Amino acid sequence: MLVISRREVEGRISRITSAMASRGLDGLYLASPANVAYVTNFIFIPTERPVAAFVSGGGEVTLFVPLLEYEHALRYSYADRVVYYEEYPGERHPMVVIGEELRRMGFEGRRLGYDVDGYGHVFGYRGPRLSDVLRASYSYERDLVEGLRMIKSREEVELLRESGKWAGLAHRLLQEYTRPGALEDEVSLRASMEATLAMARALRGIYRPWGWTYGARAGFRGQVGPHSYYPHSHTIHAVIKRGDVLITGATAMVSGYGAELERTMIVGEPTGEQEKYFKLMLEARRVALETIRPGVRCSDVDRAVRRFFKEKGLEKHWRHHVGHGIGLEYHEAPFLDIGDNTELKPGMVLTVEPGIYVEGLGGFRHSDTILVTEDGYEKLTNYPEELEELVIT
Repeated sequence: MLVISRREVEGRISRITSAMASRGLDGLYLASPANVAYVTNFIFIPTERPVAAFVSGGGEVTLFVPLLEYEHALRYSYADRVVYYEEYPGERHPMVVIGEELRRMGFEGRRLGYDVDGYGHVFGYRGPRLSDVLRASYSYERDLVEGLRMIKSREEVELLRESGKWAGLAHRLLQEYTRPGALEDEVSLRASMEATLAMARALRGIYRPWGWTYGARAGFRGQVGPHSYYPHSHTIHAVIKRGDVLITGATAMVSGYGAELERTMIVGEPTGEQEKYFKLMLEARRVALETIRPGVRCSDVDRAVRRFFKEKGLEKHWRHHVGHGIGLEYHEAPFLDIGDNTELKPGMVLTVEPGIYVEGLGGFRHSDTILVTEDGYEKLTNYPEELEELVIT
């Protein structure tokens, strides 16, 4: 089954309660959707209605949900208890209900940690903080769970590897259907639909298509022609033309986990300038990959690439760090950034995606998802990367 097992979550809870004990915490309140999923295996669509998990020092996990999620949570979560409130904002605000339940459970006056003091500002949510509705001694413990999430388990790596396979199929279809005169939308929708249907047929019953996104998808996100100069764009309903630089993106959500695959493609015979920057991007990428191994700091990887940019006179074409962690969230810690001194360790999963952005010409970026191993790294996404393999004829 391509689903996180109950045993896996029990192991997570054991590690969390050990960390709680070392910090003198009697309980831990979690409201980040990724952290809630990590301790309950319940992946949901975040809305204005608070969803939270509470881990007691003894390892009991209580999941708080709105009534509309109650039966859903009973069926799919691994929480020991599921407690619901009626609606948001309701006659009694959800945070008041949560505070009353924690008081009934005996946590008033105790020492509690939280990742969010209450609930995030989602879809117009307004409400009191947890510290407003329950008298206790509080500490901000965002890093407690986030630190554990940085190291992926065998089950998590399996899901990310499976995601990489379907992302590769979606991208293969995207490349096959890309042609001059086509709208970026029709190419993306066709490739994503076919890859999702293939995935649904092959994996039906053995994975869970949870969350806002499901299935496999690939597209351009508006990074077509000169508009590929913008690293994070939105679709512009571009018509693909000969001479365009295209930056792609592909992923596939497998039971809450998604790998990232991106490539730069050229429509028609590449110009000298296009070939120059494409090859420089590949060099920057090799610098990053050759630096990755256990014991190296995330900042060292970014510094190595920045040195390359400086040596090649590319500093004005730099726009972002080398990569980021990925798993339950599409971007998560750690970050391959000069400001992140986290030491790389076996089991970390990150993207590697140094990019070069030339105004008036376009952007050049490949992204692969990699697993840090005992002696280096393993790619979880595999797709052709040389220029001759990515030219649309």
